[in-house]
Amino acid sequence: MENIDIQVVEFNSPMQLKSVELRYKVLREPLGLVYTPEQLADEKDEAHIVALKQDEVVGVLLLKVAGAKVLKMRQVAVATDCQHSGIGKLLVFFAEQYAKNNGFHLIELHARDTAKDFYLKLNYKVEGNVFMEVGIPHYKMKKVLV
Repeated sequence: MENIDIQVVEFNSPMQLKSVELRYKVLREPLGLVYTPEQLADEKDEAHIVALKQDEVVGVLLLKVAGAKVLKMRQVAVATDCQHSGIGKLLVFFAEQYAKNNGFHLIELHARDTAKDFYLKLNYKVEGNVFMEVGIPHYKMKKVLV
């Protein structure tokens, strides 16, 4: 894999805005969905983590506080031409280290059915039954950080 730089970027920074474009292209556009200005504004207190390849945003992941020691991983996306290259795994490992460094002990997420096996390989556990979110099957998953 080429040099990939993973970093936390500021809300409304140029890199964060590029990450919204990537999320739209990978996650929303195929479902015929868009982001509302209100949805994007609600993300101001979340950690925006991006993967950069030669200053181009090729991956993104958001972390939202979901409890005293719990973070919710959201909006994980990797550019289509970079998928299956290890960037998603790098983003998740970075997010887990970020969580530990900031005193969090648990990460939870809603994985699309198509991403469930990816998270299982990273030791996330399925909790409960499949459910529908944005019109597609999802699983609630969790990982205790040690």
